[in-house]
Formats: sequence, C-alpha cells, structure tokens
Amino acid sequence: MASTFFGLHIASSALGAFQASVNATANNIANVNTPGYSRQEAVLQAGEALRVNQKYGTAGSGVDIVEIKQVRDIYYDIKYWESNSRRGLYESRWYYAKQIEDYVLDDDNVKGFSTIMDEMFDALDTLKTSTGDRDKRQQFISKAQNLVNYFDSISSGFSQIQDNCNQEISTQVANINSIGQKIAALNKQINLLELQGGYANELRDERALLVDELSGMVSVECTETKVQNTNYPDMYLGGTCYTVKINGQTLVNNFEYNELECVARDYKVNQSDNEGLYDVRWKVTKVPLATTSNIASGSLRALFETRDGNNRDNFRATVEGFEATDHGTKVKLTGASIKDIKNMTMESEGIIVIDNTELKYTDFSYDAKTDTYTFQLEKNVSVADQMRMKNKKAEIGTSIDAMGIPYYMAQMNTFVRTFCEEFNNMHRSGLDANGNDAGSFFVAINPTDGTEYSFEDYYKKDGQTDGSMSTTSDCYYRLTAQSIAVANALERDPLLMATVTKEGYNPDDVDKNDLIIKMMDLKSNIIMFRGGGADSFLKCLVSDNSIDTQKAEVFTKNYDALTSTIDMRRMSISGVDEDEEAINMLKYQYSYNLASRMVQTLSEMYNRLILETGV
Repeated sequence: MASTFFGLHIASSALGAFQASVNATANNIANVNTPGYSRQEAVLQAGEALRVNQKYGTAGSGVDIVEIKQVRDIYYDIKYWESNSRRGLYESRWYYAKQIEDYVLDDDNVKGFSTIMDEMFDALDTLKTSTGDRDKRQQFISKAQNLVNYFDSISSGFSQIQDNCNQEISTQVANINSIGQKIAALNKQINLLELQGGYANELRDERALLVDELSGMVSVECTETKVQNTNYPDMYLGGTCYTVKINGQTLVNNFEYNELECVARDYKVNQSDNEGLYDVRWKVTKVPLATTSNIASGSLRALFETRDGNNRDNFRATVEGFEATDHGTKVKLTGASIKDIKNMTMESEGIIVIDNTELKYTDFSYDAKTDTYTFQLEKNVSVADQMRMKNKKAEIGTSIDAMGIPYYMAQMNTFVRTFCEEFNNMHRSGLDANGNDAGSFFVAINPTDGTEYSFEDYYKKDGQTDGSMSTTSDCYYRLTAQSIAVANALERDPLLMATVTKEGYNPDDVDKNDLIIKMMDLKSNIIMFRGGGADSFLKCLVSDNSIDTQKAEVFTKNYDALTSTIDMRRMSISGVDEDEEAINMLKYQYSYNLASRMVQTLSEMYNRLILETGV
C-alpha cells in the first residue's frame, strides 16, 4: 500500500518535471540566434505504477524526466547535405566560368581577339597596295605582334585561374582535415557523456554544424549506429559509432579520422599546365581521393574540374608492343585518340598509365604514315609485364567531362598551331624583298633559353610535311599560345617578310603582291578551326563558355532555392520559434503553479490529519 504521504511525492515529481521543462524553454530562448542550435525539450514519462491492495490494483507514482533531448529530423539533414553539395558544386563552377568569360570577352569596351584580328588583316590589306614600303611592312608586323600578345595574355590569365584553383584545393583539403579531426574528437566526447546517461545535445549540434560546412565542399554520407553487447544483441550499451564518408570514402570512423594530403605532381599532365599541381590522396593508404567521379560533388569537385577539365579529350591508345633499348624500354601505341600535331596536349615527359601501372616516359614520337606513337620509357619493363600490358589500354591523365582550363588551353593551342602553320606555309613559299627564300613568320620561343623554334625539322626539302613528329624535333608541337612569337629577324628587318610568290617574283617590281592576296584568304575563306575560318575562333570559345556559364548559373540558383527550402523545413522542426517558446513558457509556468498548489493542498490535508485528528 502506498504511503500516506505518497501524494506529496507525486506533486514533488511534478514540480521537478515542470522546472526542467521551464529550464529547457529558457535555454531555447537564450539560443534563438545561435548557429546550428537545435531546439531542446524535456521528455516526460509517467512514473512506474505501484501495486496496492485495493480494487484499482495500482497507483500512479507521478512523472519522471526521461531526458532533455534535441528535436531534429535526420531525414532533412540528409536532404540538406545532398542539396548543399550540389549547390557548392555549381556555385564554384559558375564563379570560375565567369572568370574565364572575362578573358574571352570581346566587345566595344574591351579590345579582344576579333578587333586584333581585324586590325592585323586591315594592315595586311594596306600593305597589299605598297609592298615595298618598309613602314607598312613594319605596321603589319606590329599588328601581328598584337595577336601574339593577345594569346600570351589570355594564356597567362588562364594559368592564373588554374593556379588559384590549385591553391584553393590545398586550402579546402586542410579545412576538410580540420573538420574530420573535430568530428572525431566530438564523437569521443559525446560517447563519454552518453555512456554515463543523458544526451549530449550541444555537442551533437556542434557536430551537425561541422557536417553542414563539410557538405558544401564534398558529398557527405553520415551514419550513426548504436553500440550493442555482442553477447546480447538487444542490449544497448549507451554508446554510438558515428562515421562520415566523403565522395564515398571514409573520413571519420567514430574516434578516428583519415587525413588527406596534397602532393605536388612531379610531371605535368598537359603541355600547358602549371608546374606543381596538387593531387589529393589519403595520407596513410596513398589511395587517391575520388574528386571527379560521379559520386563526388561539392566545391572541391568543381575546383578539380576547372583546373583539370579536358572535356574527355585526354590521350588514349592501345599497346601494340615493346622494344628494348639501352635507355629503357620503348612502347608502341596504336589507335590513339589524338592523331594530329595540332591537337596534341601531352607533355614531352611525364607519366603514362598502362593497365593500371604508372610508367615514366622521357619523350615520344609519332609516325603519321603508320599512325603509331612510340614512347621512350625511363626504365626497362620485364617480359612478364610486357605480356600483361600488350593490347591493353594506355592513357595519359584522366578523362574529365568538364570544360576546364586544359580544354580552353588545348583549343587555343590547336588554333594557334593551325593558323601559324597555314600562314607559315604561305610565307615560306614566297620570297622576301631581297629575292631570298622566306622563313617562318611565326615561331615558338624556348622557355628555357629564349631561342626560337622555326619548325625546320617539320618541313621536308620541298617545304611540305607528312605530319610526323617527335618531342625532340623542331616541329609545331613546340608551338603553344604561351610560346608563340613573331620571328625576331622580321621584327629587326621587315624587308625579310615575303610578299610575292616565287613564280610571281620580279626584281624590278617591288610592289608585287600576289602572296599577300593569298594571305588575305586566311582570315575567313580557309577552314581552319572547327569548320570555320580564323575569324570564327573566338565565337567557338565564347559559345563553349556561355553554355557552361548559363548552365552553372541556372543550377546554382535552383539548388540555392532548394537548399533554402529544405533548411527552412529543417528549421521548422529543429529551430527555435519565439512564439512557440513563449506559449511553452506559460504552459509550464501554469503547470508548475498547479503542482505547487497541489503541494499546498496536501500540506493542509496533512496538517488537519496530524494536528486536528485525534482520540
């Protein structure tokens, strides 16, 4: 049977319960503007009933405070992380697409490619009327130098964007490591508290806020499982195991975290890449982080796409066979994805991957007649490995489905090589003002010593070429948007410029201009770049960039709206609503006062029972 004073115990439990509820409400109000804070509430439960020797069988024992727990819906957390990753991806894409757009801009306010090209051919048209005029020759060479300066400026700007992406990658990797370390430390603190009973609300909020930040950089997948007794699977021990995966790979495993590291490349992947670009891998296992796979997302993926994106146009081929040499093994490749010097993007030395094996090569050559590449490897390849690799795929770099800096640099290099080859072919077919054979008008500058490559090895005796090359020869492979220049001899002496063909040369007619007339066709009448003339080059790049920019802008705005909507829905559950808390405050105050009145009533009853009832 319950004690005579059992009612006082029930009322006392109500006082404690409603006091805790008021305290939770006060804490909510105090943190109404705290970032990441989740609303808390006191979870109340009817006390365990007591068996009594009465008809009604049991008597209630009041109310128990089970826990003070945060109010949060993991479903909306997951949806927020997914949407936030996509928003980070497209937001970063949009930012860098606009930077690229600034460099290819060509309008009335900016003197761009079209204006420079028009001025160059206008100067050539002026020269046509008086080819013997030294000043007009010099004027055309100056306009041609402006075109050279334009490509140098654009390539420098693109290189700067690539370097900025590279530095931001390093910063974000450091931030990811820091977040991983903090989450692992919080997991330990949460478990230490919860194993003793209770719920670590504030620490859980802090952890969720870190995951929110992480989701903007990479795709995030979080799981929390209860630690069970291995002998009694249904027995919950109080602890949890919390794991965080980024791009499908484990960053945090409860109390431990895996650290990422940035490793500078020893060799360039693309010919126009900056030196020392970072690869990101796990520090212990050395396994690369999946940065551009389909499961990856967030701003980190966008940075890699901008820095390394090649529109899936990296070098790919099939191994035909091997050949032993004194300097290492040579590997012959056929069926290559790149079969023209003008489209080559590979660095003269680097890493080629065959059947998942990385091999260092020191140079390569291409035989246009047999359509075969030969790569000179630094080390010998064993017979067993040769057998394993034969007929397997070879690849340089990674195929990335994005128009990043390598793509735009490759497009510029293709145009520069095509235009300069066509111009040089015409120029070399003519004679200068002194009646001598003309050389190359456009040349490539050796970045090491500043000497000029005039492509003499590329041309046969008859002035033609079969398209073969090697990285050690003087060919158009060496010509890029970064190395293009007007021949120094022409800048010093404009009379060395050819204006007349060998057939039309007349030493008594200094104004002969049949070669100039042919050169005028180079502007728009000769197909030179993606089915158009030289003057359509920029339109192609602007079109590519416009599609990327508009797509990124639309998706950024869509995901920004979606993320905001999900966050609003999430906050409607876990956020602190001032009006709702005010109602709760009054509700719990009234309940507390009612419990106090119950104590007073019981006190009066006990007073009557003890002091006024007797024999």
